[in-house]
Amino acid sequence: MKPPGDLLRLDYLPVSRLSQQARDGVPGALGGVCFFQPIVHVEAAGLPLLAVDMALLAGEEALCEVWYSREVLESGCRNGIRYRQGETLLFGCLTRNEAAEVTPMDASAPLQAATQAAYESVFELLESRGYRAILRFWNYFPGVNRVSHNLERYLQFNIGRQSAFLSHGRSVIGDVPAACALGCADGGLQIAFLAARAEPVGIENPRQISAYHYPDQYGPRSPTFSRASLVNLWGRDLLFISGTASIVGHQTLHAGDVGAQTRECLHNIAAVVAEANRRVPAAGFQLGDLAYKVYIRYREDLARVRHELIRFIGAPVSAVFLQADVCRADLLVEIEASGGHALPSLLKSGAGP
Repeated sequence: MKPPGDLLRLDYLPVSRLSQQARDGVPGALGGVCFFQPIVHVEAAGLPLLAVDMALLAGEEALCEVWYSREVLESGCRNGIRYRQGETLLFGCLTRNEAAEVTPMDASAPLQAATQAAYESVFELLESRGYRAILRFWNYFPGVNRVSHNLERYLQFNIGRQSAFLSHGRSVIGDVPAACALGCADGGLQIAFLAARAEPVGIENPRQISAYHYPDQYGPRSPTFSRASLVNLWGRDLLFISGTASIVGHQTLHAGDVGAQTRECLHNIAAVVAEANRRVPAAGFQLGDLAYKVYIRYREDLARVRHELIRFIGAPVSAVFLQADVCRADLLVEIEASGGHALPSLLKSGAGP
């Protein structure tokens, strides 16, 4: 039976408000991600929730990004994955200790091994619960640009992720999930994901080479994600745009210029939105109707990035700003977005400085 109203809703809540909701049973909450620095404990029994060590930049207190559904939900835990599901959607999250995944006979880097094990656990859970399709992954781990075991850690992550896809017979090109991978300040490998029973369509950006077709200079295994994931649930088109940076073709543009990089990010997001609308004309996605999460490498760049965001979109924007390391050392900003669902009522950014 079709649920009433919006099937999916996104909101950003102060930790204190989420804790109160948790005491009241968190009606309709699928799960989410909390961002703090320093980390604090959140009481949310039965709710899958990551606690990521990542600073908010716009003066907000610690915030939790929470996804809600109007479906009847049930909670569970399997192989360290906390999840909550309804008839249509499942949200889950897990944290893995890198060192714990490496055996004495294992020659792979700890992050690579932890990533492969984590993704394989996710796939096993979803297959057991009847969810074949993953709409979106969020990945956070420290030292994303640091070199260890003779390889940058983001490249280690890509090897482990793709190995898990292949070991479970999943495609690593085409209709693969949207995703991001950002560097947090501390903690283990942290992954959240949103899955559905309906099959999504991978959306690519005509301005960029698909990430899964990147040349060998970007590592021994290409990143396994689409530029966006588009799905229709109960007659509503939903769009999940991956972390998007100042890349055209496969190359970084505007090194050292955070304003120009932000504009290039937004041109890329606009191209993805246009491609989604071309694929499904009735969807009618608009830049001003999306929810944005903006990752900025250096705190002092916040005002410039926010200014460029507002100037490009030309309207108050639902956005949250976080300090994070981006997947390439020469990238200063990355932006992800989503639309088609109910939007947060808070976090509207005005014109700014």
